[in-house]
Amino acid sequence: MAAEDRLRTYRGKRDFERTREPSGQAPGAAGDEPRFVVQIHDASRMHFDFRLQVDDVLKSWSVPKGPSTDPGDKRMAVPTEDHPLEYEEFEGVIPKGEYGGGTVIVWDNGTYEPLSHDRGGHPLDFAESLERGHATFRLHGTKLHGEYALTRFRGGADEQEAWLLVRKGPARSGGHGTPDPRRARSVRTGRTLAQVAADGEE
Repeated sequence: MAAEDRLRTYRGKRDFERTREPSGQAPGAAGDEPRFVVQIHDASRMHFDFRLQVDDVLKSWSVPKGPSTDPGDKRMAVPTEDHPLEYEEFEGVIPKGEYGGGTVIVWDNGTYEPLSHDRGGHPLDFAESLERGHATFRLHGTKLHGEYALTRFRGGADEQEAWLLVRKGPARSGGHGTPDPRRARSVRTGRTLAQVAADGEE
């Protein structure tokens, strides 16, 4: 499916004359390794947005409690619409009344390695592994490192699709977990949500 089709839902929810979010018309940055980004979004409810580059879009999940560095934490992740690749750089204030109105910072970003295999131990295309409902990958971010898995545990016509995002590895005590989102700082600019919001009001 072309990126134009994949971004139809994304574009249909936004008025780009009001929001500074990217429209997805410009080609995203290309690289040898796929990218990921984790954004903190202070909208009607505070949450983290976890996005993985799959082909020419960012596959996206809303993670209310954020990704954890502790393997003992299982984080619910609800899929949202595909986003354009250039959304990795987006940080700012989405106007009130617009879809997702609120403040966004880039909490972490970097590259990732797809690690999914089929039952025979052969490498599996990452997009296909997501379609099957289980994908593993290794993050190389500024803050997040190591192997993670996304596993679909609920979905269908009668209930909202949901996944679990889990740090792989032996469970251990004293894991760092996830920071307080209101104290967290952008990996791009060093600003907090409050600072970005104040800048956006100028």
